Amino acid sequence: MSRGQAGPIFLALGGFLAALGLGCGDGGTERDAPIPDLTPGEGEVAAAPLPEGAQAVSFLGEPLHPPELPDEVKTSRETELEAALADLERDPEGAEPLIWAGRRYAYLGEYRQAIQIFSLGTDFHPEDARFYRHRGHRYITVRELDGAIADLRRAAELVEGVPDEVEPDGQPNPRGVPTSTLQFNIWYHLGLAHYLKGELEAAAEAYRRCMEVSEHPDSRVATAHWWYMTLRRLGRDQEARDLVAGMDLEALAPEVIESGAYLDLLRLYAGSGEGAQGVVPAFEPATLEGATFGYGVGNFHLYNGRTDQAREIFEGIVGARDQWASFGYIAAEADLARMGWR
Repeated sequence: MSRGQAGPIFLALGGFLAALGLGCGDGGTERDAPIPDLTPGEGEVAAAPLPEGAQAVSFLGEPLHPPELPDEVKTSRETELEAALADLERDPEGAEPLIWAGRRYAYLGEYRQAIQIFSLGTDFHPEDARFYRHRGHRYITVRELDGAIADLRRAAELVEGVPDEVEPDGQPNPRGVPTSTLQFNIWYHLGLAHYLKGELEAAAEAYRRCMEVSEHPDSRVATAHWWYMTLRRLGRDQEARDLVAGMDLEALAPEVIESGAYLDLLRLYAGSGEGAQGVVPAFEPATLEGATFGYGVGNFHLYNGRTDQAREIFEGIVGARDQWASFGYIAAEADLARMGWR
C-alpha cells in the first residue's frame, strides 16, 4: 500500500504522533537501515540507506517494498486499519489499541509504521511483553536481527514465571481457532532470529523452550520443524531424528490448521533415511506455503551434502519475490548471503 493509496490512514497516524510530539516515519525519504553481518561471531552491523518506498534492504542488498495485495484483501485490511486507528485516537495510550494498530499496519506490509507503533507501546507500557514480542517479530521482517533478539529476550524476561495466554489472531484461520500463545511466539521468533544469524546453539535452546509452551498441534509441528533443522545444522543428527520419531505426526495431523507445510516437511524427515533423496512433492515458491516448504526441502538437501540442489531451491524462492516477509524466504535469503550471491 503506497502513501498515495491510503493518504487518510497515514494522515491519521501522522496527526496522532504529532500530538504526542513524535515524528511519523516517511516512506518517501531515505533512512539508514542496519544490515546484519550474517557471519557468526563477528557481530558487526553495516549501515545502508533505505531506498524510497522500501521497507527494508535484504541480506542480498536488494530493496524490499510492500507486497502487492489483491484488491479485495487490501480493501479489507485498510478498513481494519482505519478502525484500529479510530480506537487508538479514542485511547492514545491504551495497550490494546496500540497493539492492534501496529498489527494492522504490518498486515498491509507497512512494517516500519508497525515498528513505530510498537515502540510507542514500549514507552507507555514498558512491562508489557506483547510490545517487545510484536516489535521483535517485525524487526526480523525488516532484517534487523540484533534488534529482534534484544526485544524478544526482553519479552522472555517479562513472562518468566507468568501464566501463558492465548494470542488472538489478526487474520483468523478457516476454523477461527487461535493456534499460538504469547510465550510460544516469543520463543519461536527468538529461535528464528538466532537461526538467521547462524547462532545455532542459542537457536536450539530457544526452540527447546518453545516446545515446552507449544500446546496446539500447529505450534508443535512448527517448532519441531525449525528445531530439527537447527539440530541438523549443528551436526546433532541423532537428536534431530529422535525429535521427529517422538512425535505421532498422523495423530496430530487432523488438528493442524495453518502449518500443513511444516507437517509435510516433518513427514519428509521421518520417511527419508540418512542422506536419502526422499520423495519431494512439487511446490510453488511464489506462495507462502511454497516458500515455507521449499526452504525446508532446500535445507534438507543442504545438510545431506547436496549443495547445488539447495542453492537452486533457495534461488527460486528468492527469485519469486512475492513472499519476502515469510520466514522461509528470509532464511533462504540468509543462506544465499552466506553462500555468496551471484
